[in-house]
Amino acid sequence: MVVVGTRETQASPVTRARVLLRRRGAVYPPAAGGSPDPAAEPGVRLLEADLVDRGWLLSPALRDTLLRVGPTELVGLGSALVADCDALLGADRPHVPLFRRFPRSVPSDTGAFFVDRVLAAWFQSPEQACVLCAREATVSPVSPCAHLVCRACFDPAEFSACPVCHRRLDPADPYLRAGEPDEAAVRRSGARTGGPQRLRVLHLGRDETADGRTELAALLARPGALPPGDVADLTALLAAEERGEVSWLPARIPGRETKARVLGWLLADPVPAGAVPVADRLVDTATDVLRLLVARSGGDSLVGRPRLAPVPRALRRALLAALDRIHPARLVEDMRRHRRAWIAVGERLHPGEYAGRYPRAALAFAAIRQTDLGAHPAGRVLDATARGLAEVEVRDGRVVVAGRGRVVEQALATGDVAAAVATLRDRPGELLRRADHLLRVADTAEREPVLAGLAEAARSTAPAVLLSALGELRTRAVPHRLRVFFPAGRTTAPHVVDDGRAPLPADLVDAAVRVLEDEVLRRAAALPPVDRAVVDAELEGLVAPFAERTAARALVTLARGSVLPVPAGRHLRLFCHWTESAQRVDLDLSVAVYDDSWRHVATCDYTSLRVPGAVHSGDLTSAPAPRGASEFIDLDVETLAAAGGRYAVVAVLSYNDVPFTEMAEAFAGFMLRAAGADAANAEAGSDGGGEEERAGSDGGGGEAFDARAVEQRFDLTGPGRVTIPFVVDLAERTMRWLDVDALVTGTDHAVHRHHDRFAVVADALTESFAAGARVTLGQLGRWIAAARAPEVLVRRDEEVWSYRRRAGESVASFAARLATADGDGRAGAAEAATAGVQFLLRGDLPAPPGAQVYALHPARLDADAVRLLAAADVPALLAPLAP
Repeated sequence: MVVVGTRETQASPVTRARVLLRRRGAVYPPAAGGSPDPAAEPGVRLLEADLVDRGWLLSPALRDTLLRVGPTELVGLGSALVADCDALLGADRPHVPLFRRFPRSVPSDTGAFFVDRVLAAWFQSPEQACVLCAREATVSPVSPCAHLVCRACFDPAEFSACPVCHRRLDPADPYLRAGEPDEAAVRRSGARTGGPQRLRVLHLGRDETADGRTELAALLARPGALPPGDVADLTALLAAEERGEVSWLPARIPGRETKARVLGWLLADPVPAGAVPVADRLVDTATDVLRLLVARSGGDSLVGRPRLAPVPRALRRALLAALDRIHPARLVEDMRRHRRAWIAVGERLHPGEYAGRYPRAALAFAAIRQTDLGAHPAGRVLDATARGLAEVEVRDGRVVVAGRGRVVEQALATGDVAAAVATLRDRPGELLRRADHLLRVADTAEREPVLAGLAEAARSTAPAVLLSALGELRTRAVPHRLRVFFPAGRTTAPHVVDDGRAPLPADLVDAAVRVLEDEVLRRAAALPPVDRAVVDAELEGLVAPFAERTAARALVTLARGSVLPVPAGRHLRLFCHWTESAQRVDLDLSVAVYDDSWRHVATCDYTSLRVPGAVHSGDLTSAPAPRGASEFIDLDVETLAAAGGRYAVVAVLSYNDVPFTEMAEAFAGFMLRAAGADAANAEAGSDGGGEEERAGSDGGGGEAFDARAVEQRFDLTGPGRVTIPFVVDLAERTMRWLDVDALVTGTDHAVHRHHDRFAVVADALTESFAAGARVTLGQLGRWIAAARAPEVLVRRDEEVWSYRRRAGESVASFAARLATADGDGRAGAAEAATAGVQFLLRGDLPAPPGAQVYALHPARLDADAVRLLAAADVPALLAPLAP
């Protein structure tokens, strides 16, 4: 079992080998020597064919090594490799839609089909003629729902579940067995697609342990919270290490939640010898202590923390010593953020027993518990400690610490902006988060102090805070209709409100943005210089990830707001698969279509199986293990647009209000299929015959799930009941990744109940992202490239152009020019082959050994030859410079 988000899934355990396969494209065959064995050629060719069917290719070096591996080892390695690839795609689960021959056999009239089902459910009697066709001896009950089904009216060759209630049937039920197709024939008849966008070359891994530690080092260097996928990878990589020898751990782990997970792993019972000094070295804030204890107790967040586990005495002393090193005023301020949690911590650490040794830590606990020092056994020690500290006093026998947040709020309420900035100077992250508020209330004379405060704060903040403030401020010169908030914690449901803020003066916005951009460029310029860099202009649509703790674990990492094109001549096939656990679960894959003004114009879901441009595979209403259930929707972008649609909002709804966390497994995704292989553009109202039958996407019965065509697969996790993964702009032929939940109440969730809410959320997020409220990977790439290299190659429309920094040209001006056509001429692969830094959509350019390369689709890049950057590694390059 593996923990993903807050739920255990049925997927096989995430191993280090699978992590390195996904992150590095590396395979680690057993040691082999000698010359290639000709007898192994058929087996390797078979493995190659299986991998191509899943979107992977073997590198020459890996193929040559596999030819030298013994037959037994090759079979084991090949089986494990194919299984890991299937797990990444979702192809390790059976995907059988309700209508077996989807999309060809989907009824054209959903209402008539519903009426037939109701008549069969209400009026069919045993040992009587069918109420629909009057045939005799064709009606029999199905298991386990016991509905009476006519085999003539509901052909078992067409249905994979009960035709009446759409629940999964007992696999041994005669009705189901009568309709089971020849699986080999199904695979042979299925139409094939070309290679996927994500096609990747698998390379020969040299040292699994060393590569695992390389990936660990990259994760531990991230300053922000890790998304669930990276958390699962971190957990698997740590599980492969021995806790007794941790010399590879870095001296500092900047990500607070990441640090807590590492310490929770290191200090799990039984605590190994030598672990406590390592923990004492890494812990440097109060929240570090709290997160460590939560992680050690099995929790993954301060929200919804578990009951804290007992703490060994040696660790107790080390944590109290760490707290004692912090000034009590600062310590109490941090503790107040999670007061109830810290009271529980006090019950585990027993600070009163150690008041003589750690008086400042004991004083802080006394302050948050409002302890009467006169009744405390160490009251005199605590009273004497308090009287020697600034910002701390004792009133009526209780410790009182002035709250910094209250001081700031009072200063802002009275218009004393200078006092607010001065108070926030030692909280630089909070100062940047309040930048918009400070600039709004500052008068003309106070703007310079605010800008100076921003410049000072920017020098020490994490990249996530710096880039977030930069993105938000640069949109503030114009008014906005709506404002979007993502609350703290593990929820992904945005709050949308009217934006009543007046725009800031354009010159003030420019000045604030210039301050923050200058800091970004200053940090980029401090990175090792290179002679040449490459930036792909197509990255302008990909948002830089820097606040992704709630992001879905996905095959291809996309940050919220990212935009990708839907290639011409390709159709989208959406899919969803789930398995229920303790209770029945009915998930509904749905699409709501809107016009330019976000007015709802069409729906493709269980209530409307066919509309012009969309076909639904049928509504399965249960998903018992082990088969679970799958639903599909085919989308033809051009036909939907021609029918009056502008936006298609994709949603997965838990009809009976079971949260995703309570399902054994749930994931979704989409495939890109050749236009000639889809029937999504079939005319609504067709009966499934004639031209539509001949144009069926499956060629008349092929598999609905094509592993090779899968472009994205993501887990459905979290406490939500309705998720909106992305919206398709039908006019622009683009897909914008949203990855949010919709706040809903009640039950019987369906598009007709929530389409107004969908429109509000999708409209607000689309407008916010389109306005530039998030920094993109393309912009980051231009800034970093311009600061590090005198020459930058920009790939635009499949052509590569050279840009050289001109005499007297500032880095900021050079970076801005990279986004224009003002280059110095064409360049080729030879120039790219010397670029030590590359930011690409697809890793198909040559790169020198050791180059830093980010590529959304790594393609042929070899992690042993270059340093592959994940999307979150790009902003992490801009960590604050040492003072």
